[in-house]
Amino acid sequence: MNNIFAAGGWFLWGLFVTGYIYQRIFSGKKVRKRWGRDGETLTADLIRRHFRRDEFDDLTISERLFPFRVRADLQRAIDEIFNDSSKVSHFCGIKKEYSHDGITLSACMVGSDHYAATAVPPQYEEVDVGEESPIRCLKTGLWFLETNDQRYVVLLSSAERFGRVTGVQFQIATENCPAGTQIAQQFFRHLEEFVSTAGCYRGKVLSLEQTDHSYSGESSGISVHKLRTVSREQVVLPSHTLDLLDRNVIQFSQRRSQLSKFQQSTKKGILFYGPPGTGKTHTIHYLADALQEHTTLLITAEQIGLLSEYMTLARLLQPSIVVIEDADLIARDREDLNSCEEVILNRLLNEMDGLKEDIDVLFILTTNRPEKLEQALASRPGRIDQAIEFPYPDEVGRAKLVQLYAAAIQLDDELINLVVKRTEGVSAAFIKELMRRALQFQLERPDAECLTSSDVEAALDEMLFIGGKLNQKLLGGDAVTDRAVGFRSDP
Repeated sequence: MNNIFAAGGWFLWGLFVTGYIYQRIFSGKKVRKRWGRDGETLTADLIRRHFRRDEFDDLTISERLFPFRVRADLQRAIDEIFNDSSKVSHFCGIKKEYSHDGITLSACMVGSDHYAATAVPPQYEEVDVGEESPIRCLKTGLWFLETNDQRYVVLLSSAERFGRVTGVQFQIATENCPAGTQIAQQFFRHLEEFVSTAGCYRGKVLSLEQTDHSYSGESSGISVHKLRTVSREQVVLPSHTLDLLDRNVIQFSQRRSQLSKFQQSTKKGILFYGPPGTGKTHTIHYLADALQEHTTLLITAEQIGLLSEYMTLARLLQPSIVVIEDADLIARDREDLNSCEEVILNRLLNEMDGLKEDIDVLFILTTNRPEKLEQALASRPGRIDQAIEFPYPDEVGRAKLVQLYAAAIQLDDELINLVVKRTEGVSAAFIKELMRRALQFQLERPDAECLTSSDVEAALDEMLFIGGKLNQKLLGGDAVTDRAVGFRSDP
C-alpha cells in the first residue's frame, strides 16, 4: 500500500515539474529563449514606446489596398512622403512567422503571441521599369512618425490570402481624433496621386507577367519591353496602306483633343489582316515608336484571360494602345467556342463596343485568317472602325525589302532585280531570311568578296524546293508564283 502511495506521489510531482517546465518554455517572453531569439525587438514594444499611454489606448487603424503591379509607383510615393514633411523617428522591416494572411498593424501590436512580429532589417525587391536602374521596392516596412505633434505609425506589407500575394497593403495607426483622421486621409491621397500618374510605366511598352506557380492566372507584375526602333521608311507597304495607317492611327491620335470638342469618341478599333510575315508586327513596332506619348500594351492569345487587368491598366495609363495579336484565336465563330471562351469574347466586345466609359485607347487586332473572325467583331461599327490589309509585297516593295534586309551587304542593281523576279508572291519575312541565307552561302566560299547570283540561287533552292512544301509555308513562300519558280536555274 505504501508503495502505491509513493508511486502516486512521484507521479504528481512529475506532472508538476513537467507543467512548470512547459510554462517556462512556452509562456510570454520566454518563447524567445526557447527558440534562440535573444536580442530581437518586438514591434509591439516599439509601438507602445512611440505613443503616449493615453494615445495608445485610443488608436484607430485605416487601411488601403493597391494592386501589386503598381508597387514601383507606390515606392516612389513613400520615398517622397517620408522625405518631406514628416519626421521619421524610427524605421524597420518586419518578420512574422506563420502569417498566411499577411502582416497587419493589429498583429504587430500583440507581444504575447508565440510568433510575435519582430523588427528586422528592411528587405527590398528590384523591379525593372525599363529605365537604366531598377526601382528598389520595399517588401515590408514600419515607420514611426510625428507631424505637428501628432504621432502615427505606417505599415507597408503584402496583402496575402493563404500564402498568395493579392496586392500591396498600407495601414496607418493614428489617434482617434480629427487631426489623426486628416493625417490618414492626406497620406492615402498622396499615394493615390502617384498611382494615378503612373510615372514608372507611362509611355512604355508593357505586358503583364504570369508566374509558373500562378494557378489563378492572375498577373504578378509588369514586364517592360524594349522594341527595336522602326522608322517610317522601314515600313514597306503600298502607298494606300501607309495612308490608311497615317490617317487612322497617327493623325487620329494627334487630333483626339479636337475630336473630343465635337463630342466624338476618342476610342478606335483597327484590324491588321494579311498572310503571315507581311509586316503586321513590324508595323506595330513602328507605331509604338511613333506614338511615344502612348503606353502600348501587348496581349498575346494565351493572355486574353487577363483582359480585365489589361484594360484597367489601359485606363490608368491612357492614352494607350492595346495590341491583341492572333485575334482569330479568340474572336472566332461562337459555335466553336466553349463557355469560358465565350465569356472572354463578350468581355472583349464590350470593351471595344463603347459600353464602358469613353477612354483614349486604340485597339489594334492582328490576324492571319480574317475569315475566321467572329462576325460581330469583324463587321460591327464601334468595334472595328478600319480594317487594313497587309498584302504580299509588289515589285517596288520587294526591291525596298531587299535593300532593307541586306543591311551592310553590298548589292548591285542586277542582283536586286534577280531577287525581285525570283520572289514574286513571297512575304517580307521570306526576303529577310533569304538575304541572311545568301550571305551564309557567300561566307562558306573562302575567296568570296561579295554576294553573287549563285549565292542567291543556292539560298532560294533550299528555301523553295529542297525543303519541300512545308518549308515554303513556314518561311512565308507558299504563295510564290509559277513565274518566279520558272526563273530557277537548271541544276
